[in-house]
Amino acid sequence: MPRKIRDLIAELERAGFVDRGGKGSHRNFVHAKVQKPVTISGQLGDDAKHYQVRAVRLALKELKK
Repeated sequence: MPRKIRDLIAELERAGFVDRGGKGSHRNFVHAKVQKPVTISGQLGDDAKHYQVRAVRLALKELKK
């Protein structure tokens, strides 16, 4: 079963990312130790796209370095 947008957001927030807002359904999450912001779009109950899951995974990997 595909992951949901709400799961990705919860994972980012647990890791210390902060939602700096965005336009429409887009949310930009930033962290002091990660260079690029992570943009997540869609409603909370929507299935996450593969590129969104990958972006979250790479951001969390960069944070652990």
